Amino acid sequence: MELSKAVALILLSWFLLLHHFHHASAERSVYIVHTDKSSMPKAFSSHTYWYSSMLKSLKSVAQTSLEGQNSEPKIIYTYDNAFHGFSAVMTKAELQALKKSPGFISAYADDVVTPDTTHSYKFLSLNTATGLWPASNYGKDVIIGVIDTGIWPESPSFRDDGMTEIPARWKGICQEGEQFNSSSCNKKIIGARYFNEGFRAQLPDLSIGVNSARDVDGHGTHVASIAAGNFVDGVSFFGYAPGTARGVAPRARLAVYKVLWNGGVNSDILAGIDQAVADGVDIISISLGIRSSLLYENPLSIASFGAREKGIMVSLSAGNRGPSVRTIRSGIPWAVVVTSGTIDRWLAGTLTLGNGKVITGWTTFPARASVRNLPLVYNETLSECSSSELLSGAPEQSIIVCNLTIGNTDFSSAMNNLPESNVRAAILIAEEPPIFRSNLFPFPGVVITPTEAREVINYASRSSAPRATIDFQQTILGTEPRAAPALSDDASRGPARSYDGILKPDLMAPGVSILAAYYPHATGPRIGKNIFLSTDYTLISGTSMACPHVSGTAALLKAAHPEWSPAAIQSAMMTTANPLDNTNQPIKDMAFDYTAATPLGIGSGLVDPNRALDPGLIYDVSHQDLVNLVCSMNFTREQTQTIIRSSHNCSTPSADLNYPSFVALFSFAERGRTLTRRFQRTVTNVGDGAARYRVKLETPENTTVRIQPQTLVFQKKYEKKSYVLTIRYKADIETQNRDGSLTWIEENGKYRVRSPIMVSAGADNFD
Repeated sequence: MELSKAVALILLSWFLLLHHFHHASAERSVYIVHTDKSSMPKAFSSHTYWYSSMLKSLKSVAQTSLEGQNSEPKIIYTYDNAFHGFSAVMTKAELQALKKSPGFISAYADDVVTPDTTHSYKFLSLNTATGLWPASNYGKDVIIGVIDTGIWPESPSFRDDGMTEIPARWKGICQEGEQFNSSSCNKKIIGARYFNEGFRAQLPDLSIGVNSARDVDGHGTHVASIAAGNFVDGVSFFGYAPGTARGVAPRARLAVYKVLWNGGVNSDILAGIDQAVADGVDIISISLGIRSSLLYENPLSIASFGAREKGIMVSLSAGNRGPSVRTIRSGIPWAVVVTSGTIDRWLAGTLTLGNGKVITGWTTFPARASVRNLPLVYNETLSECSSSELLSGAPEQSIIVCNLTIGNTDFSSAMNNLPESNVRAAILIAEEPPIFRSNLFPFPGVVITPTEAREVINYASRSSAPRATIDFQQTILGTEPRAAPALSDDASRGPARSYDGILKPDLMAPGVSILAAYYPHATGPRIGKNIFLSTDYTLISGTSMACPHVSGTAALLKAAHPEWSPAAIQSAMMTTANPLDNTNQPIKDMAFDYTAATPLGIGSGLVDPNRALDPGLIYDVSHQDLVNLVCSMNFTREQTQTIIRSSHNCSTPSADLNYPSFVALFSFAERGRTLTRRFQRTVTNVGDGAARYRVKLETPENTTVRIQPQTLVFQKKYEKKSYVLTIRYKADIETQNRDGSLTWIEENGKYRVRSPIMVSAGADNFD
């Protein structure tokens, strides 16, 4: 028996045992008890004796077990390092009696630890013991408005188990419509509206599928559950990534605004965002793209400016038009723009050759196919797998090697050809990044790299009777076979088309193969050509999936720091983001042979929720600062007022926004010249009391960077200090994109407040 299967059987046995323990013998369970150790009576020499005494006092309520034999509560573990307390077997009645004991704080039932599905929350280091989750009470009562395709309210991710009463400040409604009534909302989904008047006016002859907030696409449901889905046990994608699903902010509320109907128009999107602001949401999450890159014509730009004025943070997806530079259209300075990266989860098929060699390949074939000890066939003629006619020459009941790095056959074509053959499975040699984002795998097989393929081909060519086995539905976590995160190849890159004076994107978040709730009647993966499967939870990739991770993180920060402005929340996320992967190396770019990514791709780096809870310093921005920025953009009076409205004036235009990143541009006309750019920034001390910070610089290539002062000394919390950063650089097209960073480091090492620096060619170099 292979080691992996043996471990799986042990884990399965353990799970079944605990399941039996909790349910078949439900009268007596394991509880974890937290205590106040300072309440321990002096008569006890150690906490262990104290805990034992507590349990002995419960004898009067001890019950008889199901087997009819008397039993007593029993300590399993005592804890004195991570926290103070113990775990013990007891009945509910005994637990109720224990709660009256001096020093008792809290208790909860033990549970089985399993791998998690929306594993991205764990990849972001969110946990129940410390950090942002407990500090924010899991985002309790923060309201996230989702502008998308609506919601499937029956999904288990939107149950309101554990939710308290709806906040009195909420002004929204649950709008009734086709297949959607007021009972479709609850304490999790507290508002639902739909907007299609603009769409109907533009396309009066096109019928509306389901005229309500109900999602019959799946995208909005997926996004909403990533941001704030409730806890759901036993979720997987056909056996891959099994475990418990949950959103980033599982106790936050959801208000959904359906604005997409097999497409959408700007007027409906504006109406949805406008209503979300009126209803009283705290965060707006928008995972959709707009064709217009003009800030004064882009509804996302216009509406998000108004939302910021009301104290609402808006997060946007960067788009999936990469990997070319300048493919971000909605690079809106007053919104958080989010790009997508991989997580440390590999959906795998384990290939075992007859010589004992084991290779971990990629697969999402949605079944537990029987591919065991079958003949392995490698033939240069057949290996292109370019047609069903060609594959008809392959031996029956075999595993064939398809080399997709030669010829003109791509992955999709091979997957359409293979079901027409008589082979049982395939080993596909390929390395195109889109393959590793797809959940379409209709034929049993695994994808391996050309490097891994050498051993397979050597074995198949030299052995007299080569054989192989493939085990499906494997899920692997960690740094192998590739470090994470890596920037997704299709993610849009900066400089932004809408405005390149602010570095975009701002942040990276998990966005590749994210498992979350879905429209259950959608056509999902298939087996062969005619068997189409559906699922309540599915894997989707894109910046649409990355955006709600940041929306959920912002909701957690809002709950933990209700006094923070949207700019403060954004700054906290950006200055604590991680530019390194889980091997402590610079984040790589999937699109360019895994070379180091730049801030034009990843912004400040991977969002780190726990570090954002306590960032040390923040870069705050007032609404007037944003007005001054718009006033500096050389728009006409009407274009400017479209964004800022007539209640504001342009008396002090300034392009130097107090932003937690830096970008120094050069135009086509400036090529070959040496330029100087000066930035002034003000930081606010949000740490505890007095602090001293020193600067650390990573200077971009062919660039001189000077900062004054180099030390910031704060006497108290909320004190502000300013500094000036000057960049002198050559407008060199050969090295047009050069990056570095500025980091303020607290003298005791508690805080590292990092800002990326980017020297880049401006928009006119690309048009």
